[in-house]
Amino acid sequence: MIKRIFLYTLISACSLLPLNKAKADGIGTWKNYMAYSNTTWVEQVGKKLYVLASDNLYVYNEADNSIQTYDKTRGLNSADIDFIAWNNTAKLLVIVYADFNIDLLSEKGEITNLSSYKNKLMTDMKTINDLYMYNGYCYISTGFGVLKINCVKAEVSDTYKLGFNVNHTFIEGNSIYASSESAGLYKATLTDNLLDKNNWQRVGEYRPNSKYPNAELMAKANTLLPGGPKYNRFFFMRYLNNRLYSTGGAFESGSVGLNHIGAVQVLNNNGEWSIYEDDLKDKTGYKYIDMNCLAVDPKTPEHVFVGGRSGLYEFMNGRFKTNYNKHNTPLRGAIDRGKELGKDYVVINGLAFDKAGSLWVLNCQTKETSLLELKPDGKMVSHHKPDLMEQGTSLRVMRNAMFDSRGLLWFTNHTYIKPGIFCYQPSTDALNSYTRFINQDGIPVGVAAVSCAVEDMYKNIWVGTNVGPLLLKADQISNPEQAVFEQVKVPRNDGTNLADYLLAGIDITSMAIDDAGRKWFGTASTGVYLISEDNMTQVQHFTAENSPLLSNVIESIAINNATGEVFFGTDKGLCSYISDATTPMESPSSETTYAYPNPVRPEYRGPIAVVGLYTNSDVKIVTTNGVLVAQGTSNGGTFVWDGNDMNGNRVASGVYIVQAADQQGSNETVCKIAIVN
Repeated sequence: MIKRIFLYTLISACSLLPLNKAKADGIGTWKNYMAYSNTTWVEQVGKKLYVLASDNLYVYNEADNSIQTYDKTRGLNSADIDFIAWNNTAKLLVIVYADFNIDLLSEKGEITNLSSYKNKLMTDMKTINDLYMYNGYCYISTGFGVLKINCVKAEVSDTYKLGFNVNHTFIEGNSIYASSESAGLYKATLTDNLLDKNNWQRVGEYRPNSKYPNAELMAKANTLLPGGPKYNRFFFMRYLNNRLYSTGGAFESGSVGLNHIGAVQVLNNNGEWSIYEDDLKDKTGYKYIDMNCLAVDPKTPEHVFVGGRSGLYEFMNGRFKTNYNKHNTPLRGAIDRGKELGKDYVVINGLAFDKAGSLWVLNCQTKETSLLELKPDGKMVSHHKPDLMEQGTSLRVMRNAMFDSRGLLWFTNHTYIKPGIFCYQPSTDALNSYTRFINQDGIPVGVAAVSCAVEDMYKNIWVGTNVGPLLLKADQISNPEQAVFEQVKVPRNDGTNLADYLLAGIDITSMAIDDAGRKWFGTASTGVYLISEDNMTQVQHFTAENSPLLSNVIESIAINNATGEVFFGTDKGLCSYISDATTPMESPSSETTYAYPNPVRPEYRGPIAVVGLYTNSDVKIVTTNGVLVAQGTSNGGTFVWDGNDMNGNRVASGVYIVQAADQQGSNETVCKIAIVN
């Protein structure tokens, strides 16, 4: 009773948070935003349905109509599921991923990982084709033979190397069969030494798999609504108007395959998804595929333009409005080896609105167009430049268009054919081309592709390339022919007085800068790097192996600076991380500055965030009688406290005062934190 009264007193001593603030996600929290729209397999176990949909897993419980989704933040050890199958003897679900990882999910939700097959180095084809259950075993048909899993013991028990691709395996009577489209039907007796491939005899032609999805269960699963996006494609993202706008196409010559449906998906601030109209071929006569960029009207958040492989598309409130193509605008079709590729190739890889409401369009791989402007009155005019031509066509992959704080339009060319970054000034119709990459030491940088560009708080331009990030400082912008691209040097601090170039040799695919000035770098194969504002410290390096990041292939990054949520579009879908940097407040007050969680209860040992501060504030945390227990500087508008005192010891129960001010002592603000141990 005494403890309850003490807790009530502490809570009352603090200003209680509004509901939305109290529910804020903790710093360091990961989320997955997975699609579950395309059901491919269902396993029924009693009152539960285990559903594989859009390469993801959820469980529907008929007893209470509940839905439990599973992903890397909820215990799974990988993403992109290929197969699921229930083993009734072991009472668990076998989950096989595209990367050959294997999880075993029990009825109670416990997950056991079998990573030995994934990690095994072998020259045989690892391809997994099918799962077959028999007693307590799972027989996995592979590109080289059969893998036998003991589900009860949660271990690989045998590997039968047959020397050919097995499409599916089955057991009849005392015999096991391996059916192969390429090699025929092979049989062995279960009591034989199955490790010896000589005991497997060819007994006929390929027998097709008789296992098909249960139509009734599939129909039932299709009525369920687990939530989430419709597609796991987030190739391009922008966070604007308290919404995450995304599209999921790809671009010609990119590392990601083509022929993705033209999906536009918007995550609204209430957590719900808006899926734009996506079946447009009958309306337009063009294939609506590989949409890889978008731009949002600065005056109307519901007015969105999307570009990609087959022209420019205009939407209002998620509904298709207009298609702009080579027949009704100055846009032109793509050329390859001197021939036009056809009506479905009006390639647009970059879009950006200026402040006046004009939409700037990058028309790639044509004979006579490159940069166009769609004016607010609907008229489209060309601003074609000879510098945007190479080998008889406009540059192949001009992309990631963005306007900086000076009103300059920046975009890149992401191919080995004239890789570069370009800067266009609409007011003068002048174009600067940066295709010569020399660093501060006078050394040429071997750039083969430029993927992206972003402006930092000092008006410098960061450039993402296949060999790492480059920095084009503001004083270098006006002279492209002599411009120096700095490769930031990070001291080794090992007594050698040597330094290394920042992320040298890393293929940068995407970048974003948070409101603390820190750089988030997405890469082609090594995950995500977070670099400090002064560029000297690697704050984080997230990979699929050391974090819930879905994949090491990062296609896009966007940041909700109000909450610190950083979104990562990967080749496996969308995930996010709650960082410790948020938008600073120009005039902090008791209404905007708060801490969470608050109160801090006995079981909580995570970070305590104070948000709504002035940029890079000096922060002190003191007891009610003025004793200093912690201090530091905010990241943008956020300060993080671990709940410990200056000696690293957990503070005692009580109310603590947060005092914050800018570095000149102005913009002061105060809030309280209740700690209960």
